[in-house]
Amino acid sequence: MINEREAELDRRFRAAVTAVRPGSPRAATESVLPGITHTVAAMLALFDAQAASRQLDLAARALTAAGHGYYSIGSSGHEGNVALAEVLRPTDPALLHYRSGAFFVHRCRRAGGGDPVRDVLLGVVAAAADPISGGRHKVFGSAPAAILPQTSTIASHLPRAVGLAFALDRATRLGRFTPWPSDAVVLCTFGDASANHSTATGAINAAVHTAHQQIPMPVLFVCEDNGIGLSVPTPPDWIRSAYGTRPGLRYFEVDGSDLLATLTISAEAVDWVRENRLPAFLRLRTTRLLGHAGSDVEAAYRRAGDIDAELRRDPITATARLLVGSGGIGARELIARYDAIAAEVAAVAEQVTGAATLDSAAAVIAPLAPHHPDLVRADVVRTGPLPETMPPPGARVVDTRAHPPAETDPDNSDSLPNSPDPSSNSTAAAGNSVEQAPAMTVAQSINHTLTQLLERDSDLLVFGEDVGRKGGVYGVTKGLQRRFGARRVFDTLLDEQSILGTALGAGPAGFVPIPEIQYLAYLHNALDQIRGEAATQQFFSTGQFRNPMVVRIASYAYQKGFGGHFHNDNSVAALRDIPGLVIASPARPDDAAAMLRTCVAAARVDGRVCLFLEPIALYHTRDLHAPGDDGWLATPTTDPIDIGRARIHGDGTDLTIITFANGLRMSLRAAHRLSQQGIHARVLDLSWLAPLPTADILHHARATGRVLVADETRRTGGISESVCTALVDAGFTGPITRVTSADSFVPLGPATAHVLLDEATIEKAAVALVSA
Repeated sequence: MINEREAELDRRFRAAVTAVRPGSPRAATESVLPGITHTVAAMLALFDAQAASRQLDLAARALTAAGHGYYSIGSSGHEGNVALAEVLRPTDPALLHYRSGAFFVHRCRRAGGGDPVRDVLLGVVAAAADPISGGRHKVFGSAPAAILPQTSTIASHLPRAVGLAFALDRATRLGRFTPWPSDAVVLCTFGDASANHSTATGAINAAVHTAHQQIPMPVLFVCEDNGIGLSVPTPPDWIRSAYGTRPGLRYFEVDGSDLLATLTISAEAVDWVRENRLPAFLRLRTTRLLGHAGSDVEAAYRRAGDIDAELRRDPITATARLLVGSGGIGARELIARYDAIAAEVAAVAEQVTGAATLDSAAAVIAPLAPHHPDLVRADVVRTGPLPETMPPPGARVVDTRAHPPAETDPDNSDSLPNSPDPSSNSTAAAGNSVEQAPAMTVAQSINHTLTQLLERDSDLLVFGEDVGRKGGVYGVTKGLQRRFGARRVFDTLLDEQSILGTALGAGPAGFVPIPEIQYLAYLHNALDQIRGEAATQQFFSTGQFRNPMVVRIASYAYQKGFGGHFHNDNSVAALRDIPGLVIASPARPDDAAAMLRTCVAAARVDGRVCLFLEPIALYHTRDLHAPGDDGWLATPTTDPIDIGRARIHGDGTDLTIITFANGLRMSLRAAHRLSQQGIHARVLDLSWLAPLPTADILHHARATGRVLVADETRRTGGISESVCTALVDAGFTGPITRVTSADSFVPLGPATAHVLLDEATIEKAAVALVSA
């Protein structure tokens, strides 16, 4: 049952169409007006898409009111965006505003391969048969129509759009395949409120900055300006004032209720971007007709006169007037056409009511973290280039519904496949050497491994602040740009959102990007690019779109002579909370090489998003127990280390010290001193913070019966909480003790000794645990 506002909108539409004075009849193949290139048939197809979008809004509201549908945001008043779907090619990738219903309907019909009406309604009722998200979220997305699904996080998709525009050109210059033509234009639509968000302003700045350096940037930003953000008005001249005169950004503007004008100006904007390979901004003036969302009551914050004025700007009514007034169709016939579309949408809505939804946790999370360890291992040890038959990551579709994530049974932990040798000592290299490479530091090992991977795999890009010419703040990428060129190893502007956005665009374009974030604290400036964009893409597209990446991050504390809390950060809680994310935390040079190779392979094979946390304080460490012993040097390896598998050092039977990163070196030193007191400890390096190696944790905890967790992160929200919980959940009954850093930011200078975990604390806790 429609409400009063919907009924008034319908009444006005019928009255306006009936009142139009009809023009002389025109055939379907004739121009809709003299001097206009668009035919009557083409305009009717656009009207059909607009009407279908409007009826989808009404159906969604009705389904929700009846308890069959769920929260969705309508497109009523924004139907002028159908013009963009007409003037763009179906192969131009689109990242859409959540009010892009008309665009979605028309683009999908042009691209073929689906029924957009049914697809949208399946999303509204959260049906498992929804072809894009599988019932996980109501999103506009379609692989056949080159529409990357976006959630409603404000402006979060703009950095990805910039990255994708950059990657299209970069792929062409490097001779790589992408799912889209080399002259494609990237469309990115968003609202006027989003245009003020720092993510949007940063992304647009990045596009202009990139183009200023003569680097192609074929992206069309379209601000669908309806003059209000939920309940907060946008000044009528603000978007033009903010973006209309910006150097390096071509500006266009049109009234979206005037379909012919919108077609003309949109075509000019698209053609300009396609020809010049430069960014442009289109302000599409729209209106919002039925409130922000189905539950929104506009009368609470808008005057009746303003609401009435918006109703008079209905774009569907304007298109109907044009068609009837031109003689393209009679008023009665057009209203009948509109009613037929309404009946069709209503019938489909009835059909999808009660459609099966996701029926288990396994079904929900199936596309979240694809896991094919055999294929990952094969890619790690591959010695030749990428097989020509291997589809690039952005073009490959993996039906993860058929491959739920593997689960490890902690009760079977005494029989672990590919388990590290519990008798290995602390200085043994993990696996075979790489062409008899010399023993290296952590920084040298990572550089060595990146060199070999870049040489072997043409799909890798390495980039970030200072990684190119300078070779990184700590020299980790030194020499890579000189060897592989600035097209594959390059510097970015100092903006973490843009760095991650470049990765988010490069992945779908066929690359495996390896961006660097200069310090762990800097990642938090742009965390939603990982949480809201990277980690959700496979989840909301059932694996049809992926953003493989390995984000290298200089991490943790213990730097001497440099820093404060922004350069010495030990906060990882916000990262471990993100579902599906891989968090690697190598400590030793050999593990760093093997784990980096594994992360790159997992990104390529399974589309995984991997964070690679590199301990700054161990980058150039050489010694373990005594000056000059070179005990921390090791030879890089090509052997894979499975994601979620820990590494054991020693075979002590008195207690197990569980640790990671800087804690590994401190724990090994403490264990050496403990052995001189007759206490024999084994040290378990977690290696992976997500997924946590719970089977290995339990296996080695049971082997000694006592556990000490040495955690350099904070006591609240740190890794030790999860380790202890994993042990308790698995039924471990032995004593558990944890030592951590304090709940504090890392201070400057000697004050760090008061808040950071140290060796003496680990040793003292171990003695107390064994003596208890």
